[in-house]
Amino acid sequence: MKKINYLDSIIRPIITEKATILSEQNKTVFKVHKKANKKNIKKNIEKLFKVNVIKVNIVNLKSKIKLKQGRLSKKSGYKKAIVTLKKGQSIDLTTGI
Repeated sequence: MKKINYLDSIIRPIITEKATILSEQNKTVFKVHKKANKKNIKKNIEKLFKVNVIKVNIVNLKSKIKLKQGRLSKKSGYKKAIVTLKKGQSIDLTTGI
């Protein structure tokens, strides 16, 4: 099994209405690699953004079959990580890395 690079384990931030509500509680939501685990995600977030991570929650979203324009299509599933940061710290998602 190939080791996941710390830049590859975090795919992108998820910016939705629910994620912005969570940001008020020092939580940030990321789409992560399917093989990433909590320890790996915590280490990579701390290394990448230079913040202290308190807790990491992971949600596996399964793929769904949708009916689109009269045809069946598959919406792929992904893994989502909700990262809780130390009080007073935040991650600015508007700037690049």
